[in-house]
Amino acid sequence: MRRTLAIIEREMRRFRRTPVLIAVSLVFPLVQLVVLGYAFGGNVKHLKLAVVDQDQALPAVKLRELAGAVAANARTFETIPFADRGTALDALRNGHVNGVLTIPPGFSRRVLSKDDPRVALIEDNTDNFVAATLSATLAGMVTAYDQPAVLPKVPQSATLDVVELYPYVPYIQYLLPGSIVMSIFMMVMIGGGIIFIDDKARGLHEGYLVTPITRFELIAGFNISGAIKAVMAGSVLMILGALIAGIPDPFEPLRMVRMFTVIVATSVALVSMMFLLMVRMSDPLLPRAIIGVLNTLLFFPSGAVYPQQAFPAWMRAIAVADPFTYAVHALKSLALKNVGFAAIVPDLTYLFLFAAVTMTAATLLFKREL
Repeated sequence: MRRTLAIIEREMRRFRRTPVLIAVSLVFPLVQLVVLGYAFGGNVKHLKLAVVDQDQALPAVKLRELAGAVAANARTFETIPFADRGTALDALRNGHVNGVLTIPPGFSRRVLSKDDPRVALIEDNTDNFVAATLSATLAGMVTAYDQPAVLPKVPQSATLDVVELYPYVPYIQYLLPGSIVMSIFMMVMIGGGIIFIDDKARGLHEGYLVTPITRFELIAGFNISGAIKAVMAGSVLMILGALIAGIPDPFEPLRMVRMFTVIVATSVALVSMMFLLMVRMSDPLLPRAIIGVLNTLLFFPSGAVYPQQAFPAWMRAIAVADPFTYAVHALKSLALKNVGFAAIVPDLTYLFLFAAVTMTAATLLFKREL
């Protein structure tokens, strides 16, 4: 054990002398959290909606006024009147407006006679987010338009009451667990994998191999030191990220203990995985070439950015084996729901089993000779 501790001490001393490495490992996930959290988390607003009224009667005027009320209050869109539909469609194709609301001739007559009145929304569906926002907003507006002026005392149709179990969760809070796992991965990849390969390329590992140190002691020293670095990075992101994202009661002791446990399990699992990938590598350029592939392959299928239910089958298959998936799920449950250990036992079990399997495989593949 003394020989393992010597390796850990040497790795931590070198880590302390590389402040740039520490800064990069911490700053990148924080920047990602802030930029992605605010870039994708806001409501779509200030769209431009062309309104073509080909009817001009009172019910059509009422619909236009209702659209103006939405524009003035929710500010989802602003209305721009057009005299004819052809000009409005040209503006839509050229990107000057995001949609065209057309009130056809005879709309008011159909409203008064209750003969299936219809309006049309022509939208630019090359941007699904904008198109979905416009469709949902105008669908709600038309539903409100259809409500009678005097509602019956006893409702005649079924309604849905939505009860939210937890307070509103901004997207930046939803993204925080993924950013914590990303900080651990960055530290493991840069401070563990790349440095390990660089040491091999410089011949520093030959000094270990001519000593009586065993293969297990050598691997344990590298992995424990890498896990310590990753835990430090994850813990800093947990604290700073919670403050930036506005997590309620971020320093509640039991929640912090549970999140720290998940960070430790994630660090051990990712360090073991990285050592398995690097154990037979000798080219120092290879880890730098695969870092982007690993980042994409592990981070995005995990559900850190978007729900896994929207993924195709092959991406869901990757997510099942991806350790990021279980780390993100556990941290999301703790950060957003403040659950107990019982809810994250399956995640912790997978992470520790994954670490045991990858560590065993790395030990068997490690060469003890020069």
